[in-house]
Amino acid sequence: YVVFLQESMHAYAANVYTSVVEELMKGKHRKFIAVEQEFFRLWWDAVATDMHKQQVHQLLQEGRLEFVIGGQVMHDEAVTLIDDQILQLTEGHGFLYETFGIRPQFSWHVDPFGASATTPTLFALAGFNAHLISRIDYDLKADMQKNKKLQFVWQGSPSLSERQEIFTHVMDQYSYCTPSQIPFSNRSGFYWNGIAAFPDPPKDGVYPNMSLPVTDTNINLYAQTMVANIKERAAWFRTSDVLWPWGCDKQFFNASVQYSNMDLLLDYINKHSDEFGVTVQYATVGDYFQAIYNRNLTWEIRDSQDFLPYSTEPFQAWTGFYTSRSTLKGIARRASSLLYAGESFFTQYVRKHPASSICKCRALRQLQSLRWAVSEVQHHDGITGTESPKVKDMYTNNLMYGMFNVKKLMASIIMDMNNAKKNGEVYSSIYINDSGIPDVDQYVVVYNPLAWNITTFVAVSVSHLEMSVYDELGHSVPAQVQSSAESHSTYDLYILVEISGLSYRKYNVKPLNGKQSAFIGRSVKYKRKDVTRANQQNRQLLPVVNNCYQVLFDQNTNLMHSITERESNQTVQLTQEFLEYHVNGDVMKGPISDNYLFAPNASAVPVSKAVGLEVVSGNLMTEIRQYFYSNVTSQDYIYAVYTRMYTVPEGYDGKLLCHRIEQEYSVGPLELNREAVLRTSTNLNTRQLLYTDSNGYQIQKRPFKAYVNNTVARNYYPMVQTAYIEDDTTRLMLLAERAHGVSSQGNGQVEVMLHRRLWNNLQWDLNYNLTLNDSSVVRPVIWLILGTKSVTNILYRTSGLALEHRPVIMFGAFSGDKPKLPGQLQQNSVHGSPVTIPPNLHLQTLSIPGWRYSSNHAEQVHSIRLGKQKEGDADFSRVLLRIRHLYEVGEDPVLSQPVMVNLKSLLKGLGSVMAVEERSLTGTWDVNTLKRWKWKTARYPSKGFSNSTETSENCIVMVHPKEIRTFFVYFQGQ
Repeated sequence: YVVFLQESMHAYAANVYTSVVEELMKGKHRKFIAVEQEFFRLWWDAVATDMHKQQVHQLLQEGRLEFVIGGQVMHDEAVTLIDDQILQLTEGHGFLYETFGIRPQFSWHVDPFGASATTPTLFALAGFNAHLISRIDYDLKADMQKNKKLQFVWQGSPSLSERQEIFTHVMDQYSYCTPSQIPFSNRSGFYWNGIAAFPDPPKDGVYPNMSLPVTDTNINLYAQTMVANIKERAAWFRTSDVLWPWGCDKQFFNASVQYSNMDLLLDYINKHSDEFGVTVQYATVGDYFQAIYNRNLTWEIRDSQDFLPYSTEPFQAWTGFYTSRSTLKGIARRASSLLYAGESFFTQYVRKHPASSICKCRALRQLQSLRWAVSEVQHHDGITGTESPKVKDMYTNNLMYGMFNVKKLMASIIMDMNNAKKNGEVYSSIYINDSGIPDVDQYVVVYNPLAWNITTFVAVSVSHLEMSVYDELGHSVPAQVQSSAESHSTYDLYILVEISGLSYRKYNVKPLNGKQSAFIGRSVKYKRKDVTRANQQNRQLLPVVNNCYQVLFDQNTNLMHSITERESNQTVQLTQEFLEYHVNGDVMKGPISDNYLFAPNASAVPVSKAVGLEVVSGNLMTEIRQYFYSNVTSQDYIYAVYTRMYTVPEGYDGKLLCHRIEQEYSVGPLELNREAVLRTSTNLNTRQLLYTDSNGYQIQKRPFKAYVNNTVARNYYPMVQTAYIEDDTTRLMLLAERAHGVSSQGNGQVEVMLHRRLWNNLQWDLNYNLTLNDSSVVRPVIWLILGTKSVTNILYRTSGLALEHRPVIMFGAFSGDKPKLPGQLQQNSVHGSPVTIPPNLHLQTLSIPGWRYSSNHAEQVHSIRLGKQKEGDADFSRVLLRIRHLYEVGEDPVLSQPVMVNLKSLLKGLGSVMAVEERSLTGTWDVNTLKRWKWKTARYPSKGFSNSTETSENCIVMVHPKEIRTFFVYFQGQ
């Protein structure tokens, strides 16, 4: 595993677990909570002795060591996709259940920068009884604290509401670290082991800032300080139970000195409890929530409002990280999408080719390398871009390595299946590079990872302008070739592909023979225009048209002028420009921007005085290339937009293709202390109301709020997949393939932050190398959809998933003789018939997890007691299936209806379904035995257990709006 993790792991985390486990064994009253599984698993696999392992089992049984959350990491809540949150949670929970037979039931989301409304739903679905958060707006927290409103029952999903609600505790102003001020010493208190120094621990064992040891002379002073703080906090909560967190980041690397001092202190306070009015004990999060639950109070309900964005002070809005390290955000999502494709590809292969030549255990390891990499980057200092360059490189390397493994696996599966068919096609090699075709006359293999039929274009790089493309039957396939915007030596070939759900097809690309050539895109270059001196009077408009839209470009400025949606004949004035926020990097001069914070000096400034235009048009596609220069004479452009519109030939289903305007941007390298935005301005009367998605799961309403300070930055929100603005009739939607910050700073406007490059002299940032001097060029993609609300409602969910899960492209070359093409057309689904699901559902997961645990809880616990849990190979017979309903209640008259799914017929292409078990979100509970605590609210006064899923009878499931249903599926002949 990577060097940095090794350093950090061995010097710090290994110490913590070794030290804590040994110390817990020395006193029956001592307790500890552990959170992130990535570190624990590295310790368990590489460091822990057999004795340690035995002790961990015992401590878990006694409830003195408690795993909370239990995911691989504590994931960020603002910029992560729900699929990846579920993945990392499932990955950690699978390990804990397989190894210990335990299932975490409480969260500890103390560090993500703001709290999303998707998280409470996720944790409820995973079987949690309570949720704990900390970082919310400073002014809101102060208000909630004063009014004893830090605890509530959160109904994060409007559609699932009380069925998936969860009791939520917000930490008070002291957050999750022990307050360290002690009046009787200038050193901090309660941190007896000091501050961790790694990777070089001090030889003499004296760490920086070790607290004064507890002695007879200061024990009373220590006790008074602790009790005073406990009482101050008690006033902010409704019960007399106070959660007093002991510890902080990188603590307990020397648990011995920690516990021995605290033992004395707790003992002293309890002996004098009459005098102090307080009793104290070590506790886990579970102990605390159990105490609150037992009080049987009635709690207020919070609806689906979230706690984003997050500010810590008037000029500290944590909205910069929505865009920081855009390249890492892009790679993380590409990796997630490839993993999704690889999982279903492998699952189908195992089901249909049981006697395959591929080693399944090795294949599973290849998939696991990407599961781990995608899981770990969801960390709240990972995909957020709030890590040092060295750690960013670690995440990137792990993702690239995992992606390489999965592409290699997919290529070997295709080779194996084609050789198995013995129909004369022999692949000498399958290329999995991203760059394009190495040679003429070979195959492009395209896999559709979605469970719907798709019609779309795939682009590959070729070396000739005159090409022909054929399908498996030798029929000509519509395609277009044109000069590449990026490179002078290659051409872009766009192939129109039509592929069933979870299937792949092969296209033969050859140099021109005879008459059937791909269409050629012809380029027209227009003169560079000075935007500042444009003549408004005699406006010359250049139209670009397909079946759905007419887009007009203003030839005086070379900028977009308007879009007409042809069906409704509505025209929206629409123009796009790049602007930059200038930010301060000197702490002496005022608030700064860094990886976390966005602190603009003033309004954004337009960056370009001149725009160049090139239009490349062909029968299938028109590409509009706009180049933005700082002035009319500049040599190089700093920004570019490539806008693509498609015309789909008769006989193809072009609805989604026609209705999207694809844009790809090239941004950077920026100057220092610049934050780059693309602002789209329309004449829609939006009243400055913005809508953004929450983790790709649900839509949040974002009214513009005026603040005394920092209004621009505090009106930035995360856009993970979707953002839109609308007036009474028309909606403009933006769909993204990576997270961005987004805002509406004016009526009819939406701006997306695409890139940031910063340097500052804040000592803390310098110490951790967190100044974001990111000189890269980023190339994000955004799809625009314009239309009536009802039309965009139907289009945007499927389009968003089509962007998220674009087809996977691989290249195959022939060896030896030219093969004869097979006689019949086959959609090469990796199995018999393709898997297809209705358009308002999404096949969220189809994979073979490989866990060895028994899905019968009593059996699983029994085998762990006997020490048998880890024997044997991975289990390839259990298939994990998740289905998600994409719509909210009442959102659409048709698509918001519940859907009846027959799992047997849905999966018949994989074989004959023998048994289906419905499970909790991460798979560790049988839903029939999952009884979550039901907290009393005014609306639902009876307290008890909630069990909210109607379970499936004979493989027929009714999926209701916004549900995510999880199943284990077993097939015959396994």
